Amino acid sequence: MAIDLTYTPDVEALIERTRTFVRDHVLPIEDAHGGDIAVAGGDEIRVKLQQAAKDAGVFAPHAPVEFGGHGLNMSDRAPVFEAAGYSLFGPTALNIAAPDEGNVHMLAHIANPEQREQYLAPLATGDVRSAFAMTEPAPGAGADPSALSTRAVRADGGWRISGHKWFITGADGAGFFIIFARTAGEPGDRGGATMFLAPADAPGIRVGRHIDTLDKSMLGGHCEVFFEDLLVPDSAVLGEVDRGFEYAQVRLGPARMTHVMRWLGAARRGHDIAVEYVAKREAFGGKLGDLGMVQQMVADNEIDIAATRALLTRACWELDQGLKGGDSTSIAKTFAAEAIFRIVDRSVQMCGGMGVSGDLPLARLSREVRPFRVYDGPSEVHRWALAKRVIGAAKRALKES
Repeated sequence: MAIDLTYTPDVEALIERTRTFVRDHVLPIEDAHGGDIAVAGGDEIRVKLQQAAKDAGVFAPHAPVEFGGHGLNMSDRAPVFEAAGYSLFGPTALNIAAPDEGNVHMLAHIANPEQREQYLAPLATGDVRSAFAMTEPAPGAGADPSALSTRAVRADGGWRISGHKWFITGADGAGFFIIFARTAGEPGDRGGATMFLAPADAPGIRVGRHIDTLDKSMLGGHCEVFFEDLLVPDSAVLGEVDRGFEYAQVRLGPARMTHVMRWLGAARRGHDIAVEYVAKREAFGGKLGDLGMVQQMVADNEIDIAATRALLTRACWELDQGLKGGDSTSIAKTFAAEAIFRIVDRSVQMCGGMGVSGDLPLARLSREVRPFRVYDGPSEVHRWALAKRVIGAAKRALKES
């Protein structure tokens, strides 16, 4: 089997334009505001950055061409998203930040023509933001989505939705919500979920407090959201009733990989800063970079970057082939979440006092990448699911032998 790791000239050009745009236009804004998107101006700075990205020809690399995007597949997205992720504000500028990027991907695959026009089109063009409302306070859905407790019940001409969500990224200021609710069965059942679309200003939707978290670069906060007898029409159903868990996989696997792409860009920035620092910093009679312990950290970072890219490449190839990619995306997400933190942490260590100060961006990069080991499935859950599948296959093989 031939293996081709090259990109077309169009993709190569987009990668280079993205690198240049992020370096020249986005990084100065991020650095001026300490990586805090709210301090930088929230939606106002988003609109300005996205217009600049459109002018530079790098906007919405993932979105369908019919809505002004570049229509890249998963494999071609990887280097572009990594280049965007070099700045914490880069994904917002290109309209590839979570949750909007994952929602664009899912709507492009599942939404009917009317829903594409009403919801996908303005989201892809950056006219609105969105939120994906699944996670709930205990004992509701979290790492175990089958615990889903938000309920949607039949009503005249539609559904009434009631439930309490939290850690809903981008909820404050979102133009619409994709709501995950149970339409059959009880919490703990593997099926019976449905996804609904609803404008954010619909009566019955209330955005509560911003939950204070480590990261500060995601627009719209991580909020509590209350659905209080929200009435939606039958046309609000995304896909088909009771197939929500199935449809969620359309979003989750690719979204995990695009998170890897973006955070790998952030980690690579940290590594570049550390390498430049140790190459010029004088200490102990020479350059820090000449010390064996420092060289080991540099080498380990290079290994983690290369290994993350390799696992990402494999997972994206499987997704582009139409495969589920359950194992490959779990492996890539788990390894990358831990490797990316290691890369940034070593970079902090190599820069010593400067690394933990605000004079370099390393401290804020460390703050931003740490939650990746929790969201989109904690590392422990991915390991459990992967081991369960492997052992299950071995048990079946033994029965058949």
